[in-house]
Amino acid sequence: MGGDNKIQLGQIGAAHGIRGEVRIKSFTEDPLAIKSYSPLLTNRRGVEITIEKARLQKSMVIARLKDVTDRNAAEGLNGVKLFTLRDNLPEPDEDDFYHTDLIGLDAQLEDGTSIGQVAAVQNYGAGDVLEIRPTKGPTELLPFTKKVVPTINLDEGFLVIVPPSEIVVDEDEAFEAE
Repeated sequence: MGGDNKIQLGQIGAAHGIRGEVRIKSFTEDPLAIKSYSPLLTNRRGVEITIEKARLQKSMVIARLKDVTDRNAAEGLNGVKLFTLRDNLPEPDEDDFYHTDLIGLDAQLEDGTSIGQVAAVQNYGAGDVLEIRPTKGPTELLPFTKKVVPTINLDEGFLVIVPPSEIVVDEDEAFEAE
């Protein structure tokens, strides 16, 4: 399990304009909700970030930060990770999980055989994917669905994996490479 008291909510990207605004990649369900957790902890010693104003531009948050008044100061924050304490977040609903709670869980088959640990939760645009680091062999990526992961036991530190069966393609629906 994650075990960390801090949860990453976003990461500062490039400067935006000349007045000190920054782009923020927000990991909150509603991207603008990141502002409500200010001041935010960072991965830089002694640096806290307070978002004074925020607006959405496509999927990126454009933010004005306290005490950041020019482009040079904004550029100096590029790559800074933004965190809040776990206690500041609401408890997730029954079938919702914070990624940090899943990382480190033992991945088991239905018979209890351990196949590795959850190394990360990725999302490439089509839904969450569990990255399983097996005890042997290469890392596996599995869809994070109830069918593939029917059981999650955070208290005991494991989840059950039902590996998807082979993908069968109907020849009439198959793509042809040229």
